[in-house]
Amino acid sequence: MTALLIVRQLARRYGPQTVFENVNLQVARGEFVAIVGDSGVGKSTLLNCLAGLDAWDEGEVRLDGADLTAMDDTARALWRRAHVGFVFQAFHVLPHLSVAQNVALPLLLLRQPDEGRVRQMLAAVGLQGLEERLPQQLSGGQLQRVAIARALVHRPALLLADEPTGNLDPATAARIMDLLLQQTREHGAALVLVTHASAAAARADRLLRLTAQGITRLER
Repeated sequence: MTALLIVRQLARRYGPQTVFENVNLQVARGEFVAIVGDSGVGKSTLLNCLAGLDAWDEGEVRLDGADLTAMDDTARALWRRAHVGFVFQAFHVLPHLSVAQNVALPLLLLRQPDEGRVRQMLAAVGLQGLEERLPQQLSGGQLQRVAIARALVHRPALLLADEPTGNLDPATAARIMDLLLQQTREHGAALVLVTHASAAAARADRLLRLTAQGITRLER
C-alpha cells in the first residue's frame, strides 16, 4: 500500500528533556493505526506534531507529498484546515456556537457550507435534535461526539484522535469507532488514534507503542 502519512526520525525535546526521538511511521490510505504508551510519554505531543500544531526538533512529517517541515505557521494552518480532522481530548468546542455551528465550522472555513452533511454527521454520532443547543447544555459524552462530528464533516485525508471514546459509554464508544472506521475505509483517510481503551485498540490494523526511544509494533 502507498503511504499517505510518512514520519521520519521525528524528535521532540523541551530544553534538555527528550520527550521522544527516532519516531518513524508510515500510514496508508484506509489504514487505522492505534498508539499506546505510558502516561507522559508524549502521545498527545506526537499527534500535535502530526497535525503541525506543535514544532519538532528533528525529522520530517509528510502527508500526501506535502512536507510540513518546510511550511511556516500560516501555511501549516491552511494545510491543516483542508486536510486534517483532529478529535482533541479536551474537545475544544467553541462555547458561543451551537452544536450545528461547531460541526459546520470546518466546511465554512473551507468556503464549502453544506447543511445536509452537517445534519448527516450529527445523526451519525447520535446528536440529532440537539442542533441548536450550546456546549454548556451538553454532557461530556455529547461534547465528545460534537468534536468527532466536527473532525469528520469535511472528510479529511488525515484523522487524528486523542482518546476519542474516553467519555463515552461502551455502546456509544463502539458506534463511534464504527463511524471512524467507516470514514477511514470509504474515504481513504489515514487514522491515527491514541488510546488507553483496549476495545478501541483491538480494532486497529496495527498497534504501536510509543516510548522515549521511538515507536515499536506490538503483537496481538
